[in-house]
Amino acid sequence: MVSAYKYGFAPRRLFRPAALILLAALGTAGCTGVMRERLGSRTPAGPGVQWVPPPAAVTPAADTVSKTAGVPGEYLEDLRSLTLEQVVDIALGNNPETRASWAAARAAAAGLNSELGAYLPTLSASANVNRSSGSVAGGRFTYNQFVYGPSLSLSYLLFDFGKRGAEVESARQALYSRNWTHNATLQGVVLQVERAYFQYLYAKALFQAREVTLREAEENLEAAGQRQKAGLATVADVLQARTTRSQARLALQDVEGRLKTIRGALATAMGLDPDLEYDTGFLPDELPAEAVSQTVDQLLAEAESRRPDLAAARSSALEAEARVRSARADLFPSLSLSGSLGRDYFDSRDRYSDNKRAAISLEVPLFSGFSNEHEVLKAEAEADQARERVQSLKQKVMLDVWTSYYELKTASQRLETSRDLLASADESYQVSLERYKAGAGSILELLSVQAALEEARAQDVQARADWLLAIAQLAHDTGTLWSYDEKTGSPGAVQPEKENMK
Repeated sequence: MVSAYKYGFAPRRLFRPAALILLAALGTAGCTGVMRERLGSRTPAGPGVQWVPPPAAVTPAADTVSKTAGVPGEYLEDLRSLTLEQVVDIALGNNPETRASWAAARAAAAGLNSELGAYLPTLSASANVNRSSGSVAGGRFTYNQFVYGPSLSLSYLLFDFGKRGAEVESARQALYSRNWTHNATLQGVVLQVERAYFQYLYAKALFQAREVTLREAEENLEAAGQRQKAGLATVADVLQARTTRSQARLALQDVEGRLKTIRGALATAMGLDPDLEYDTGFLPDELPAEAVSQTVDQLLAEAESRRPDLAAARSSALEAEARVRSARADLFPSLSLSGSLGRDYFDSRDRYSDNKRAAISLEVPLFSGFSNEHEVLKAEAEADQARERVQSLKQKVMLDVWTSYYELKTASQRLETSRDLLASADESYQVSLERYKAGAGSILELLSVQAALEEARAQDVQARADWLLAIAQLAHDTGTLWSYDEKTGSPGAVQPEKENMK
């Protein structure tokens, strides 16, 4: 049997490291179990178990939702007759999307200022306190030293083959992109509010039309009753007229319910509570059907130059191209200037030394595992992707303008046709009613003509609302929905029914 002592391995010395390793392993395993238990206490107990949040995770809604301005004070007296301009103003003041896009623009502006700081030198101050002790010559000499003192350091990048300029340009184009995106957000919010506003006007006009239809149905019922009393009609005429009146009342009640729903949707679009007591004007009776005098080619050119989302995409493409130049600059040397000035005190203020240093450094990248080269390839691919996004968005913008232009043309034609249809239907109804009262016409003829008049009213209301929606959509698609004064720079919402789109 070979003894461990023969080779200098005492059992105690041999087993002590092993015991320590074993204890460390057991401790690690125990810590893993404890950590797993703590992890389980902070998450759901299983994949099908709902998480119960602790009190610290329940944040009051008032702490996370930004405060809105509500209805401006100058509009409180006009809540019963809000105009489109006032509705848009209220919505823009309460909409979180516009505040978020504005915050993104301000963050991009700060990023540009940060990149411009690379053209300035950096200066830093520091102070050090150092106590050291040691011995030399086998411990025969020992020393204790206490050193403290301030120092200033300066560094300045002299030349970097355009990397700073490329990064500044990238930040500048990012700022332009965020600002254009903010403009696009404004236009999107305005269009959303205008749609809700015009739909509410449509619902109000349709409700008024249904009221007129109900009054006509009651007049027809009265005429049928008088004819029955005179022996010129049977009870069937009265029953048919009464049925038509009930149908008219049901139609009116249906529109009344939809009117309240749309009214709540408009209040929500303004960022207000649906139960707010407010009202607006009415759907215009006369609309300028020929308000758009430009050709579709002119509108396409205008959209290409004024659509803010397209401008934002172009700025993003220029930002990506600047990042390519920045990545390429990393392949070339850089030249920088540095210097420092300091004083070290030894144990007291009477014993000190001054330190001064100045240097010009040339840094030449030789090899970085091809990471710089691949960063260039990545930036070039991202620039290609950004350029293709511009082209894709441009095609979409052109299609949007093309579609909205001809939808407006169709809406204008329907507007004229519905006016003629309504005039003819109304005249036909008046003639039929007089004929029926005179005993020359039948109840079926009168009710048929009345139904045609009801449909004509509904089509006229729909045509007017569709025209307003179409011109608002065209203004949005051409980038003119959110106008501004070129002299003062102050923005203002465009009211499509008044805008001539010159």
